[in-house]
Amino acid sequence: MRPEGEPQRYFFMHIPKTAGSSLFRRLIRHHGDALYPLAGDRGSVDAAINVDFMETRFRSFRDQIRVIVGHFPLCLGERLGVPLTTFTVLRDPVERTLSFLRKRQLQVGPYHGRSLEDLYEDPYLLHGLIHNYMVRALTLTVDEMRDGVRTMVPYDEARLEQAKHNLVHRLEIFGLQEDFDDFCERLAARFGWDLGDSEIVANRTAPVETSSEFRARIAYDSAFDVALYNYARDLLTCGSLRASPVSST
Repeated sequence: MRPEGEPQRYFFMHIPKTAGSSLFRRLIRHHGDALYPLAGDRGSVDAAINVDFMETRFRSFRDQIRVIVGHFPLCLGERLGVPLTTFTVLRDPVERTLSFLRKRQLQVGPYHGRSLEDLYEDPYLLHGLIHNYMVRALTLTVDEMRDGVRTMVPYDEARLEQAKHNLVHRLEIFGLQEDFDDFCERLAARFGWDLGDSEIVANRTAPVETSSEFRARIAYDSAFDVALYNYARDLLTCGSLRASPVSST
């Protein structure tokens, strides 16, 4: 239940390389200065992923912020102590990982020009931002969290089942990156937002040929994310989602 006098707030749980940057631009179109990261912080890594930074900004600009976008876990609302109506976009874990690695490969800095296979071996990238990231973002608890969504956790069938439960019962709406336009249409219809047209794209990388062995390795390493993605895809394909959306009021 939303406390009396508390405004409706939304949280886009942005999973990296799921067309989230494109959606962020479309959300700005409708929400403007009510969207976090605030104008002066947009482009800041801390604003996008550092929970402590986000919480400090929220405390200072609570009356202004109505929509939060960032690489934060589902438990963000509990951390902030406010109800959040949450939505997200999932992506095939192998394709998400390859896109993520290509982006790092192209960036100026320590990862520039290295092979995808070499980047995949980097412990910070693998364990913080790749390995079963979607399951972790959906299940990480406030008590577990030490480094935001990058916090390492153990993975087992119980955590996977919790991720599936949270996807259906704690998110208002979710979609898949490969059906991004459909998701945006459903999102706009659900909340009455004007998200503009599908010409707004950002942060896209061109696919490159990769070996079947490397793809198989990624799928094996993120088997829980693969299972979660397949579950979500089946729900959307078969129309098996709950009839009534989550209520945040």
